[in-house]
Amino acid sequence: MEIPATVDELPLVLTLFPFPHIPKIKEEFSKKFTTLFNKPENSISLQEFLTTNRQSQSVRVLISYPKTPVTSEILNCLPSLGCVLTVSAGTDHIDLVECRRRGIAVCNAGTIYSEDVADFAVGLLIDVLRKISAADRYVRASLWPVKGEYPLGSKLGGKRVGILGLGSIGTEVAKRLEACGCIISYNSRNKKLSVPFPYYSNVIDLASNSDVLIVSCELNKETFHIINKDVMSALGKNGIIINVGRGALVDEKELVRCLVQREIRGAGLDVFENEPDVPKELFELDNVVLSPHKAVLTSESFAALHELILANLDAFFSDKPLLSLVKND
Repeated sequence: MEIPATVDELPLVLTLFPFPHIPKIKEEFSKKFTTLFNKPENSISLQEFLTTNRQSQSVRVLISYPKTPVTSEILNCLPSLGCVLTVSAGTDHIDLVECRRRGIAVCNAGTIYSEDVADFAVGLLIDVLRKISAADRYVRASLWPVKGEYPLGSKLGGKRVGILGLGSIGTEVAKRLEACGCIISYNSRNKKLSVPFPYYSNVIDLASNSDVLIVSCELNKETFHIINKDVMSALGKNGIIINVGRGALVDEKELVRCLVQREIRGAGLDVFENEPDVPKELFELDNVVLSPHKAVLTSESFAALHELILANLDAFFSDKPLLSLVKND
């Protein structure tokens, strides 16, 4: 794209968080774009900031992240907006219907995080099965000399693993766990003809035929609390739930109850319904491994994300195809 002669002529990009972070990208970004950002010290809502800032009328691209919803009210403040870029793979924080109605393109992180999240999901599962984090706490508390050997864990190989959502993340999870000797099955919106694993159209049936459920599907109206009491009951007392999708995919209150009452065996959770608030009951359980929604973040994926956002910006302002366009059916 051609670079305008002055800063005032640079395309205006609204960011809902400080971006970019990588020095090399920051320098390139500043040469091509002008940034509008509601700094935390302003202490006013995003909508108020946009309503009172004349520049909002000229914003062409919005760079968003999951903690700040992109609602119709926000879109009303941005009459020139043509594209929303989100740093997440999920788009549940964006009003896709309203974007489609207004002709606003939406891009996500594509498959950038898939391998890292899959690694993390497998790590959580191994941790729960082999009790790595719990054993670490046992040693650090000097309990080994006092109480003796820590209880046995369970083998990963041979476990029946049901994957809820066989998209790019779920596919990478399946690839890793199949190599470990696990028996894979899945549930997705549609059966995938190219996939050799057994398909269950009903999540309860998937749970009934699994030792482990790995949740990696998209959060929407249909999948909210898709892992509910009936699914947990079908999974059974020896079942394990790993969630690397979104917290609200699982009925968290029911999950806590099942874990406390040992109605399921354990869980590995990177996401929660009301982040950063985590149910305190989970803190006392050694059959649960907790993580602060960091499955996606490695230094490698962080750098790749910056490159992708910059490439999407260049494509948008050059009227070229966007690299990670979300299909907004």
